[in-house]
Amino acid sequence: METFYLIIVIFIFLIAIFDLSVGVSNDAVNFLNSAIGAKAAPFKVIMAVAAIGIFVGASMSNGMMDIARHGIYQPQYFYMNEIMSILLAVMLTDVVLLDIFNTMGLPTSTTVSMIFALLGGTFALAIVKTINSAGALQMGDLINTDKALQVIVAIFVSVAIAFFFGVLVQYIARLIFKFNYQKQLKYFGALFGGFAATSIIYFILIKGLKESTLMTPENRQWIHDNTQILLGCCFLCTTILMQVLMWCRINILKIVVLLGTFALALAFAGNDLVNFIGMPLAGYSTYHDYIANSNGVSPDQYLMTSLLDSASTPSIFLIGSGIIMVVALLTSKKAHNVIKTSLDLSRQEAGEESFGTSPIARKLVRMTTNTSSFIVNNIPPKARTWLNARFDKDEVILEHGAAFDLIRASVNLVLASLLIALGTSLKLPLSTTYVTFMVAMGTSLADKAWGRDSAVYRITGVISVIGGWFLTAGAAFLICFTVTMIVYFGGSIAIILLGALAAYMLIHSQISYNKKLKQEKNSSLAQQMVANKDKQEALVLLRKFSREEFAKVLEWSADLYHRVTTGFLNESYRTLRKAMGDIETERRYFKQVKRLGTIGVSHLNDKVGLEKGLYYFQGNDFSYDIIHSIKRTCEPCLEHTDNNFNPLEQSQKDSFGEIAQSIVSFLEESRQSIEKDAFGDLAALYNQGNILINQLGVLKREEIRHMREQVSYIKVGIVYLTVIQESQNVVAYTINLLKMNQKFQEGN
Repeated sequence: METFYLIIVIFIFLIAIFDLSVGVSNDAVNFLNSAIGAKAAPFKVIMAVAAIGIFVGASMSNGMMDIARHGIYQPQYFYMNEIMSILLAVMLTDVVLLDIFNTMGLPTSTTVSMIFALLGGTFALAIVKTINSAGALQMGDLINTDKALQVIVAIFVSVAIAFFFGVLVQYIARLIFKFNYQKQLKYFGALFGGFAATSIIYFILIKGLKESTLMTPENRQWIHDNTQILLGCCFLCTTILMQVLMWCRINILKIVVLLGTFALALAFAGNDLVNFIGMPLAGYSTYHDYIANSNGVSPDQYLMTSLLDSASTPSIFLIGSGIIMVVALLTSKKAHNVIKTSLDLSRQEAGEESFGTSPIARKLVRMTTNTSSFIVNNIPPKARTWLNARFDKDEVILEHGAAFDLIRASVNLVLASLLIALGTSLKLPLSTTYVTFMVAMGTSLADKAWGRDSAVYRITGVISVIGGWFLTAGAAFLICFTVTMIVYFGGSIAIILLGALAAYMLIHSQISYNKKLKQEKNSSLAQQMVANKDKQEALVLLRKFSREEFAKVLEWSADLYHRVTTGFLNESYRTLRKAMGDIETERRYFKQVKRLGTIGVSHLNDKVGLEKGLYYFQGNDFSYDIIHSIKRTCEPCLEHTDNNFNPLEQSQKDSFGEIAQSIVSFLEESRQSIEKDAFGDLAALYNQGNILINQLGVLKREEIRHMREQVSYIKVGIVYLTVIQESQNVVAYTINLLKMNQKFQEGN
């Protein structure tokens, strides 16, 4: 039995290694978002600064480990086998849940995931224990609900406070510095840099090192008693230092951003490490205590009162965790995906949007626009002119490829640090993830990054992320509740099966994510095209972008048309329903593509933009018409099949099925022609298309004659005629798309 539990402890530690990796991937957005978004330094330098912060923070972490020992459950009422069941279930739940969110690119709270997973597992066994004890034990004896309640309250507090102050502080900062901040920085730069550096250092002392091995009670008390003197001296010294750096022509904003990145990385590793290794260490302590003191008592009779003692984490575990976290940070592609979501929602320039629209977002934008118009109209003209000058985005100073400027990056880091430090000093459990994300959203709103053309997408994205936070809590609770029950009653077989299932899900997730990355290879091209200011380069990028997108439209069209016609001929309702859903997805995607293409055309010089832009827009229209024709084909087929009306006769299926396959081949050959940028085969393709149109015309005449003779088949006949007509349209629109693409791609 001892060997069995030793294997469980080892298994939990192995899961913890994966959990550290996915946890870093999720929380990397907290400390990398601002530095990467503003291009404060080369990517390798930013990662090195963050890696040092993580390693230092992890190596000095300790006290927060107690939450895994007695923060949620009351260990004096739980037996050893029950504690091990809860800890194993929490780890299995946590690692899979976080990986799912990372794959989706949504930042969530590792603290919420751990707390609610612990609560779910504890609640599961608390039910069992209260039933078995015949009323001797109550839920309140077994569960510490106060901690879970604190986390729930922290969600609302973090979101509201961080967003409000993000908007307010960034608005004030922009009034002071403008988008062209160079002149103002000469006068106020040293003071701003000193204040920012002091705030970040205060954050490091109060939050980052709060539970480190260096912070003894005496040190903590000394800092508390001398806080004002420390801050005053720090402000004076850093202000002087910033002025000296400015005289040396060093951009102090980059120094502030890198210092803030280090501070948040240190705080993340120091305080959130418990979310990843707290469970394994609690399991290790449980096993060690049982071996040393059980005296032959079986695991289901040995109470874990020893977990009430404070944790004393061996340094080897802290250092090892720091190394794993650093390696994960430097190698995780999913970390970059989560960062991308935050940057897409806060970038200054328009571009490809990661989210669609939603009714709530549209309503909020409409209300905000009306309110803003009312306020602006009642501002005196001179004041309005002055405000417009302060918020003139045409003067923005952006590093090449940056999402926003260094002023906003500095405000993000300083404000997040101050809010988290303030919350910590007031014993409010503010979430680092929630604060940093919502501050970034607030500052982007204040900077007018959410314009009329992008606000509805950005707000939908923010709502999606916030919804994901609540989903994390509910999913962690329910999944861990179920897994704990399975582990507790299923024993070793259940543990093996659940472990295999978790491993499969992680491997499958990684494979699927790698495929997704390959499918999104054009994203960088779209961002290049949107950010490009060179009018000569603009045409080259737009041509490459259009080839990829037109080819993709034809690839989708070939697949969708094949599925729609096959589903109709085979009377497959499921195939048609799935195809209809995919058509709607592609239509929404292509709307976004058209928007990006319009931005690309706007970057062309006047002569080229007028001539080539017309061909590009016509090509876009024909692409959309192809998808729309396939939709008009699918709709009546789906309704007809859903109602179980009479099918086509076999002779009709045979004749149309052959032509439908030829249309699919025609679409595929057209795609290859656009993809290869080869115009030599266009004459043959035009001829092939015209032949198909004529063949479909013959089928149409035959069907009209057939309907006059077979009145009982009039319902399927109407659908069949629609399918033939829209098939002709698909071929005709494809021919026109090929012609417009040729005119757009040729010449200078």
